[in-house]
Parts: sequence; structure tokens; C-alpha cells
Amino acid sequence: MERFKEIERSIIKKYRKEIWAKFTKAVIDYELIKENDKIMVCISGGKDSFLLAKCMEEMKKHGKVKFDLEFVCMNPGYNDYNKEMILENAKILNIPLQMFETNIFDTVAGLTEGNPCYLCARMRRGNLYSKAKELGCNKIALGHHFDDVIETTLLSMFYAAELKTMMPKLPSDNFPGLELIRPMYLIKEKDILAWRDYNNLKFINCACRFTENCSINDDGTSKRLEMKKLINNLRKINPSVDYNIYKSLDNINMNCILGYKKDGEYHSFLDDYMKNK
Repeated sequence: MERFKEIERSIIKKYRKEIWAKFTKAVIDYELIKENDKIMVCISGGKDSFLLAKCMEEMKKHGKVKFDLEFVCMNPGYNDYNKEMILENAKILNIPLQMFETNIFDTVAGLTEGNPCYLCARMRRGNLYSKAKELGCNKIALGHHFDDVIETTLLSMFYAAELKTMMPKLPSDNFPGLELIRPMYLIKEKDILAWRDYNNLKFINCACRFTENCSINDDGTSKRLEMKKLINNLRKINPSVDYNIYKSLDNINMNCILGYKKDGEYHSFLDDYMKNK
């Protein structure tokens, strides 16, 4: 059996419960894929996006809904090693990857003020949406997983003083007709790592030109890594703590919160309190 077929088989068979079942559950529960969708699968080069690509291929082959896929990697200015590793992994996994070039890293490197990471993220997103439009796609699939959702939730609480999370799907504000979807929403990172290691795969960890050693050196400044460590420590006390955080976002008691925002407008518990007194 060819290697890529063995890798595909591992998703459906060995990791059926941990990966495939959770992938299909997210797609169904959150209505992520519809008949005749054309979806651009974004591949950054890491383990998450490559697993996403293979899961999307498997769903296209075995699912009941008819849809089309485009596999795209945006090159913001990767070094040669990272670029070649991405292309080589696409060959190993038998993914028909198309890579398009941008000068995002060069642009960000020229900044003398402002937040380079914020600008880089905005430019990446804009380029991806533009490419999706060019390819005639109506959806963009990203490889964010369950741990990303939980970490984002805690980051918003601890550092932004608000309760919000990473949504399973979002309509684009600036590109009408385009929707962003996250089919890996329920898959835990530990299971993605297990799938990677079982298949002896090696992916890039950090492709940013300015933090290329981030996967090796922990300088203590990453807030997301801080949340990851916190959650891992909490799991030692309560193994279900991450799932409980996730479910709390789907089980909000509106009678017991101080206030909330809806479409940018703030509502206080006092608004209804006097009415019901």
C-alpha cells in the first residue's frame, strides 16, 4: 500500500474515534459543509492544516454531500527550508497543493511602528480571502482545533476582560459571500500529535521569519503558550476541565451574568431587572 493511503487509512481506522468521528461531528453539528460548496483549504505547513486537508479529502470521497476542494498555501516569505518542507509533505500526503507568493514578511519587516503581528495577520487573511474569490470558492477552511478554542477563550478573559471564543464558522465582513469554517473544531491537539507521530510525519512548527525558533525556545512571552500550560496543569486536577470550558460557552445562563454585547450594543442585567421587580 502506498504511504499516503496508509496515512489516510489511519485517520479512518486507528484514529476513527479521536479524529474522524470528531471531524464529522463538527461538520454536521455546525453545518459547515453544504451541497455544491467550493471550499479553499488553507495549508500553512503545520500538522493541523495538513490533517485538515486529508480529512476534507476523505469527506469528499466518502460523504453524502457533493462539494469541491482547492488546496492552497500562501507563501508570505518562508525561508527555503520551510517552503521545501511544505511542498515535500504535500507530495508525501498526495495533496494537489498550489502555492502562491506574497511579500507579507518583507512588508512587515519594514514597519517602524505599530504591531507587526497584527498587521501580518490582517494581510494574511486579506490575501487568503482574495485568493478564494479568484478560485470561485464560497468557503475557506482553517485548521484550528479544540485546544485553540479553549486557549482563545481564556485569553479573552484574562487579557481582554471579555468572554468570547473562536467560532466554528464566520461570515466575512469584507468579502460578501465568503464564509470561514473550522472543521477541526472538536479535535484535540494531543490526538493530532499522535496521528503525526504514528505516521512518522514531520511538519514545520513555526514559519514566521521573525520567530523561526519559537518552537524550540520558550522565552516566556507567548500568552497562548501560557494558556496551554495553564490548561495542562488544570487537567491534572480535573481531566474534563477543557471540555467544561467549551460546554460553558454553549450553556450560558442569561439570568446570572452582569451584562453582554449584541451587535456592538451593551446590555446590562439592570435593563430587565427593574422590569421584573
